[in-house]
Amino acid sequence: MNRFARIIGTGSYLPPKIVTNDDLSKTIDTSDEWITTRTGIKERRIVTNESTCDLGVIAANNALDMAGIDAAGLDLIILATTTPDKIFPATATMLQKAIGANCPAFDLQSVCAGFIFALTTAEQYIKTGAANKVLVVGSETISRIVDWQDRSSAVLFGDGAGAVVLSGSEKTGILHSKLCSDGNYLSSLQVNNNFINETGFIEMSGNEVFKIAVNRLSDIAQDTLNACQMSSDELDWMIPHQANIRIISAVAKRINMPMDKVVVTLDKHGNTSAASIPLALDIAIRDGRIQKGQTLLFEGIGGGFSWGSILIRA
Repeated sequence: MNRFARIIGTGSYLPPKIVTNDDLSKTIDTSDEWITTRTGIKERRIVTNESTCDLGVIAANNALDMAGIDAAGLDLIILATTTPDKIFPATATMLQKAIGANCPAFDLQSVCAGFIFALTTAEQYIKTGAANKVLVVGSETISRIVDWQDRSSAVLFGDGAGAVVLSGSEKTGILHSKLCSDGNYLSSLQVNNNFINETGFIEMSGNEVFKIAVNRLSDIAQDTLNACQMSSDELDWMIPHQANIRIISAVAKRINMPMDKVVVTLDKHGNTSAASIPLALDIAIRDGRIQKGQTLLFEGIGGGFSWGSILIRA
């Protein structure tokens, strides 16, 4: 009998400090019109004294509340993050302690594709029977590694966290997942700290990233649909990594997905890296757009490059 990994709870959290495009225009050569036209972003949330763990804990507890389970009932915690609070121990173990869980916990780093990679990993634990209840968190304080004087990157990123609780199911859940990586483009998007005790900033070749992202995400989305013998017409929602509205729109167009069936939170959140997909998912569930039984496509790409997609029935 097939065993699926089903999402039974979602949660999210955004730090309270809002930085608008107009705020940024006071410190760097930019404007609201310039940022909005090129990215679709209007504002983003930035931490003041909150840690990656702090954000993740609130998102995790919200997801556990929706799922109706106690943290003590978890079998595994996977935290996707590019911005761990320490080199070690894993931020996931800090989160485990904070929520009162008693299970294995580890971090997973795949930048903006981190949540896709973490969710796929959690699915394997559930499919094999090694775990039945898994908490997957994407949490980022990406503002730590942004050069706020670099107009090309400072306008893009924000902080936040999202989480899901997965449970084993014999009926529905994740239908298909696919992951890819290609290390030939390392310098296109990176934090170039040469030594582990150095602090670096995000460096990005914007035009190259755009082309790679659109091509890879379009291809993997179509591959996922083909593997399930489905067309985009059968999707209820696409929930993409929230990087840039032009990337999101171009991918949607290539797979014939109307934008009114794409969940977009980019305007309010900016690019929150591994947190962006679970954040958008939680918001769309809580505002009633996503309903039980609907079919969803997640897709995302991050530096490396690493990218992936997941087809899931809610």
